[in-house]
Amino acid sequence: MAKKKSANIKLVLNQLVSDVFEKNNNQLLNYKQVSAKLNLNDQESRETILEILKEGKSAGIFLEPEKGKFKLKELQNFIIGTVDMTADGSAYIVPEDEFEKDIFVAPRKLKNALHGDTVKAYVFAKKSGRKNDGEVVEIIKRAKSDFTGVIKISDRFAFVIADDKKMMHDIFVPLADIHEAKNGQRVLVTLSDWPESAKNPIGIVKHVLGNQGENNTEMNAILAQYGFPLEFPPQVEREANAIPEEIPAAEIAKRKDFRKVLTFTIDPADAKDFDDAISYQKLPNGNHEIGVHIADVSHYVIQGTELDKEAYSRATSVYLVDRVIPMLPERLSNGVCSLRPHEDKLCFAAVFELDEQANIQSEWYGRTVIHSDRRFSYEEAQEVIENKAGDYAQEILKLNELAYILRDRKFKNGAISFESTEVKFKLDEAGKPIGVYVKERKDAHKLIEDYMLLANRKVAEFIAKKTKGKDKLTFVYRVHDSPNMETLNTFATFASRFGYKINTKSDKEIAKSLNNLMNDVEGKKEQNILTSLAIRSMAKAIYSTKKTSHYGLAFEYYTHFTSPIRRYPDVMAHRLLQTYLDGGKSADMEFYEVACVHSSAMEKRAADAERASIKYKQAEYLENNIGTEYKGIISGVTEWGMYVEIEENKCEGMIRLRDISDDFYVLDEKNYCIVGQRKKKKYQLGDEVMIRVKKVDLSKRQIDFTLIPD
Repeated sequence: MAKKKSANIKLVLNQLVSDVFEKNNNQLLNYKQVSAKLNLNDQESRETILEILKEGKSAGIFLEPEKGKFKLKELQNFIIGTVDMTADGSAYIVPEDEFEKDIFVAPRKLKNALHGDTVKAYVFAKKSGRKNDGEVVEIIKRAKSDFTGVIKISDRFAFVIADDKKMMHDIFVPLADIHEAKNGQRVLVTLSDWPESAKNPIGIVKHVLGNQGENNTEMNAILAQYGFPLEFPPQVEREANAIPEEIPAAEIAKRKDFRKVLTFTIDPADAKDFDDAISYQKLPNGNHEIGVHIADVSHYVIQGTELDKEAYSRATSVYLVDRVIPMLPERLSNGVCSLRPHEDKLCFAAVFELDEQANIQSEWYGRTVIHSDRRFSYEEAQEVIENKAGDYAQEILKLNELAYILRDRKFKNGAISFESTEVKFKLDEAGKPIGVYVKERKDAHKLIEDYMLLANRKVAEFIAKKTKGKDKLTFVYRVHDSPNMETLNTFATFASRFGYKINTKSDKEIAKSLNNLMNDVEGKKEQNILTSLAIRSMAKAIYSTKKTSHYGLAFEYYTHFTSPIRRYPDVMAHRLLQTYLDGGKSADMEFYEVACVHSSAMEKRAADAERASIKYKQAEYLENNIGTEYKGIISGVTEWGMYVEIEENKCEGMIRLRDISDDFYVLDEKNYCIVGQRKKKKYQLGDEVMIRVKKVDLSKRQIDFTLIPD
């Protein structure tokens, strides 16, 4: 009862403060005024309020006692921000206002806030020489309530040790809520309560993922850890299954019919969701009509349906090492929408008339119906290009010739070519990695990419130029800012140590020298390091309704139009384009901007999940190679160790500084190296070293190496 009364008093006190603050922020309130408002006698009021105030600012009270009265604290002492946890359990609150400084919060002043939570924090008066300190007074929004981890079960209770390194608390689970989990299994747990007096949160097992080390368990754990659902809700599946595959004649009649025009797809050999096709025909005037036909997902996924809400929530398909977690149910992604060969399919298309110099003579956008004549794998299309023979060789060779011109023009205009190595695993039937190889990008890959870039660029330009000023149409753009010059100069200094020069005088010079660098490093031991650092020095591409150019591609206008089966922004682009083709008014910008921010966040989350699956397979691959020696290249340096990438298989692990016994090494952050304090020996980013595989921890996806001395 006392707790309930205390909570009520907190609420009324806060309201009282808000009311008074609006009138006079210097006003003093005496106990009689407060007790009258709270309907308490003076003594009871005094004792209860003082008890609350003793709890500190964590009670969320904006008053401080002054000679028997309360004085309002100034509200600017409070900030709203995001919790960024550190390894020792303390945190920094990163304010929403970018001009505010981060606030340090000690572990005991976090009020059960977790990494990523949005919180209100009280900022202490700054003392001379001290950093900005504060404490959390209110958790406004939890970043997540679901965690994956390993469950430990005893006779009286259970607890889950979370996989998330930023989750500093084990999660207590009553035995009634363990959902048939067995000791040591990997589970998904959701937080259900966190009493004020409790050190640990209480949770309920939501899903038993399975036994540690099993491929399916570990891949599902990665998906759950990054917040991707493991299955579609029943209502979504029902909606998808109710969509007929047959196309009504009335729908075909509304569309431009390309079924008699040569059309084919080029995709990975194991692909099942074909969302783009190319049509080609030579025109009587000698020009070339090239159609980029994209699966018409927006025809089937109607805005506001359960199917649409689920697609929006996921925002993207997720590509792990051994599986694809689709944005849409399989009925659509691999069936109704997929542009399978020898079937009539509905598309949204960008059709271009190109002359022999790949100049656009005319363009058309709208809905089409196609009938794909052939499904090529990249390898099959590459064989046609190299041998100049095979199915539709004449047409593919002409498409490739025009693609080369488009590509050269793009780079002359200042586009940057980042060709980083992509690692692939050979897996056995149980999903265990038995080999590692680097995926090659050849002309067949680039041909498709060039026509997709053309469609994305011209669709964005078509919308952006339709109207001007305050009448401009809301659209979903893919934007990429120019790089931060300080970061780029740091990279240029590092690249110079390998003999490469980066000219930072202008955007075109930057692009030109980066492209020269990418060409020069191809196949060399430092390729991955320099490419990775160059990409990190660039801004990140995002979705936005605010049109700006795409720096990396050197396009003034750009969108994502060509992959609606696996990206929600493309679905939005299709809907908006059709609205404007029909003469509709500009859509609600605020609604689409929120959707853009969400899509950008989910894209990053999907990339993190993909990297986690690669890291797990690398660890699994090296688990059977403990003690094996490899040649590697230093790929990262930190204050506690250096990362090394094995040249042979691209697996990355860490050499801990404490394990290097010939000296005491410290990080020289500015020069990307670690330095021995006595002998001054340096280990620099990009240096070649010999390592031995020391230890593999699959549950943490960690690989430890030992440095073999020169």
